[in-house]
Amino acid sequence: MLDLSRLNPQQLAAVQHTEGPLLVLAGAGSGKTGVITYRIAHLILDKKVPGDQILAVTFTNKAAKEMKERVQHLVGRKGSKGVVLSTFHSLGVRILKRDIERLGYKRNFSIYSTADQVGLVRQIVREINTTDVKYDAEKIIWCISGAKNKLIPPDKYIPSFGDDIDFMAAQVYPRYQSALKAFNAIDFDDIIMLTAELLQHHPEVLKYWQERFRYIMVDEYQDTNSSQYLLVNHLAAGWGNLCVVGDDDQSIYGWRGADVGNILDFEKDFKGCRTIKLEQNYRSKGNILEAANAVISNNKVRKEKRLWTAAGSGPPIDLCIVQDDEEEATSVVERIQLERFNRDTPYSSFAILYRTNAQSRAFEEQLRFEDIPYVLIGGTQFYERKEVKDSLSYLKVIANPLDEVALLRIVNFPKRGIGDGTVIRINQWSIEHECPLFEAFGRVAEIEGVAEATREKVLAFHRTLLDAAQAFAAEGGLAEKGAELFKKLKIEEEIFRTIDDAAAARRKVENVEQIINSMAGYAERIPNPTLSGFLEKVSLMDEDRFSGKDKKDHGRDAVTLMSLHSSKGLEFPFVFLVGLEDEILPHRRAIYEDFTVDEERRLCYVGITRAREQLVMTRALYRKKYGKLQERIPSRFLEEFPASVLNVQQSGVVKETSPEEEVKSAENFFSKMKEMFG
Repeated sequence: MLDLSRLNPQQLAAVQHTEGPLLVLAGAGSGKTGVITYRIAHLILDKKVPGDQILAVTFTNKAAKEMKERVQHLVGRKGSKGVVLSTFHSLGVRILKRDIERLGYKRNFSIYSTADQVGLVRQIVREINTTDVKYDAEKIIWCISGAKNKLIPPDKYIPSFGDDIDFMAAQVYPRYQSALKAFNAIDFDDIIMLTAELLQHHPEVLKYWQERFRYIMVDEYQDTNSSQYLLVNHLAAGWGNLCVVGDDDQSIYGWRGADVGNILDFEKDFKGCRTIKLEQNYRSKGNILEAANAVISNNKVRKEKRLWTAAGSGPPIDLCIVQDDEEEATSVVERIQLERFNRDTPYSSFAILYRTNAQSRAFEEQLRFEDIPYVLIGGTQFYERKEVKDSLSYLKVIANPLDEVALLRIVNFPKRGIGDGTVIRINQWSIEHECPLFEAFGRVAEIEGVAEATREKVLAFHRTLLDAAQAFAAEGGLAEKGAELFKKLKIEEEIFRTIDDAAAARRKVENVEQIINSMAGYAERIPNPTLSGFLEKVSLMDEDRFSGKDKKDHGRDAVTLMSLHSSKGLEFPFVFLVGLEDEILPHRRAIYEDFTVDEERRLCYVGITRAREQLVMTRALYRKKYGKLQERIPSRFLEEFPASVLNVQQSGVVKETSPEEEVKSAENFFSKMKEMFG
């Protein structure tokens, strides 16, 4: 018999309900993985179900491996034999390997990598594109991927009106799919789509797998998309013993196809379903949970649940009001150092969570300034992002015209019609005449073989750099000069012109803005700021990144920096949830495109519930945009926090504000907004 004494009453009920459909609404930190593994062990040891009749599906190999290890611990390696614990895609490959021949493929099919897909799509675009317009293969693949996740076949794909990329994707999709089949290959999205097609159109195949899997469990059900939903429904229709575990309040991947409606409608889809709520939280202190409950309750379309804990209230939530983003980073790092000193807390206990990756810049700089190790999860370090390196290359050439690597990087950023052939010709001339490349650009009229129109473009480029160098040599604000240069170059327009995904383009523009903000912060800290000094600071940061010490620290004991999307499923003793301002959290895109901001509120909820012991939130009165301070509006979510759990801390010349006044100020602002816009 399996010892179930460690389970609370709700967990026990979920483990023992084995027949018929079951919806387990598992709140954050409520022990859902334990429920799934104990349920599998209960089926094997107490119900005597053969392991090969049990299927448990999750989203990552890491989660599947953890479940497998836990099950083996409970029932032993022999007892767990035959149990299928896998990701959706591993399950799909298992099914396709047996019967894909029915769809016209051979069993030894290949699975194309992203690089393979890009190469194939580029080839197809070259064949069908009759214009001078260049198309990004990865964007076309993204469109096709979205269609496949919604089970839209090539002949049913309808492009969005006025979207050139989508229109091209509609032309590429049928040719791409035919080519894959001709090569006996499938891509990652085909794994689920073809599996669903196989089960839907071949009853004998469906019957085999339905009889094989008598008990089915799905983890993180709120993250399923249309194709995964259909796959699960087909398999579960045989016995009806489907248990799904998830939390609609943590559905934060709508942008990549996840449909929260799958979990919200589960009780309608499976008649006679039993619903069990796991509301006891084993992670966070009471004040953290009270705040999380208060915020998420403002989402009207959700399954009602309220987290609670037996671990006590814990300290209040600190809300730090700071002057600007630089002070925000400084205050967070100072708090980390203080906690380290007072409690001897390891760096790995701290996490800094933010809504957008551009926010990481100030924290990265401050942590490096204080020689504190950190690891950046789910993103490229700020100064390694392409648009950042491109923009910085202008500053490098202005500071040092002999930096030919930086010069070659910016010749056609933004696009200015100077072809590779012209650049090669100028470079060859500079070598033959022992002349620096920058000078050669200015003497292009002396170089044979360069067309007159192209010479004018080269000279205009050269003059732009000379004018900028003259501007930076004069007295005045460093950040203002940088902002003026980037504006003159029309870098923002270039990003939006070349990137059709508006959200991705905005993120890149925000990163370019952060360069100017970094220059402004540097100028405020240094008595006699210079462009060379700023670039030296950036270079030293890169040197640290490649040093052995940096690498070692990141692997051992380091502060974690990550976006809210990347933080799901993780937990830390100390969490800093930064940027609690409208247009950051909630993000400006959500405010203007989805007036309910439900998914943004779920993101906030996820961030709050990552904290075990202490949650610190920050909001700035001002933030730099292209180096200039702009007044900020407090996040509308702040009005939803109970004043009783907040401890407002203020820095600089900020006037004293009580928790009640801070919440009230947010309430007053948004009541006026509601009056204006309904």
